[in-house]
Amino acid sequence: MAGETILVVGGAGYIGSHMVLDLLQAGHEVVVLDNLSRGHRDLLTGGKFVEGDLGDAVLLDSIFSQHRIAAVMHFAAYSLVGESVSKPLDYYRNNVAKTVELLAAMGRHRVQNFIFSSTAAIYGEPRAMELLREDSPCLPTNPYGATKLAVERMLADNATAGDFRYVSLRYFNAAGADPTGRLGERHEPETHLIPLVLKVATGERQAIQIYGTDYPTEDGTCVRDYVHVHDLTQAHLLALKKLLKGEGSAVYNLGNSKGYSVREVIEAARRITRHSIPAVEAERRPGDPAFLVADSGRIRRELGWQPRYERLEAIIETAWAWHRKEASRSN
Repeated sequence: MAGETILVVGGAGYIGSHMVLDLLQAGHEVVVLDNLSRGHRDLLTGGKFVEGDLGDAVLLDSIFSQHRIAAVMHFAAYSLVGESVSKPLDYYRNNVAKTVELLAAMGRHRVQNFIFSSTAAIYGEPRAMELLREDSPCLPTNPYGATKLAVERMLADNATAGDFRYVSLRYFNAAGADPTGRLGERHEPETHLIPLVLKVATGERQAIQIYGTDYPTEDGTCVRDYVHVHDLTQAHLLALKKLLKGEGSAVYNLGNSKGYSVREVIEAARRITRHSIPAVEAERRPGDPAFLVADSGRIRRELGWQPRYERLEAIIETAWAWHRKEASRSN
């Protein structure tokens, strides 16, 4: 299956740039579409780069006309929960309406295979502290999760209507960096726990805030399932192989099926960085579930996915190597 041309939409972002790297290493040709509103041109390691928007129908037609695209991977979403609450229409426009344009262009050019970056946010607030399966209730509590669920429903309807196949990958907490140090996590603003904790260790922040210490968990802080970005990209490659073989559509959770609390993440980072990492306790944030951990048995069984970085310390170590390099470069 190597040698196929893959369109990576949002390929200059955190996960997208790692995906481009792994696609190139797997022998694929890559076309990257990114408007750089939240991505970074310097994170691209190769492929053909097109600066532009996924909602631009004329540009999409040009890309599909110039390249024999075998599959599309879609990473170009707004993903800040708080921002989605304050600017819901921006999220519906970018995450849903523009995806309609992308799917329509695929239909015009008879491109059948689509891999979608979905999220655990579609599950909302779980009713119990148990592993979430793909058939668990999907009741998102914010517009970000709602837009991702809307796209998943749209993909299912599109697959029913015509010659179209998709795999939707529901990420839990993506973390870590390319093990060789070429790529890492860079968001502006940064909202993810592990990079925020490591920014304290590099001196870029004074302390890490713990939002809520009275959750019904072992130490009172939220529990999350952290999955390494390399393991995410490997799952995408397996999904791509499935689609290129002509197999049917599917939805998969992507997580390590083990949860770590906020305090456990901070303690692990203290051990790895050898920095005290001061923490400040704060009130809960609205909409933060106590427990979000994946049952990822389906993708393990059906596609043979096996995460390489299952230990929290291993994930943080790769992130720490990247953040130290980034901090030294900016000084």
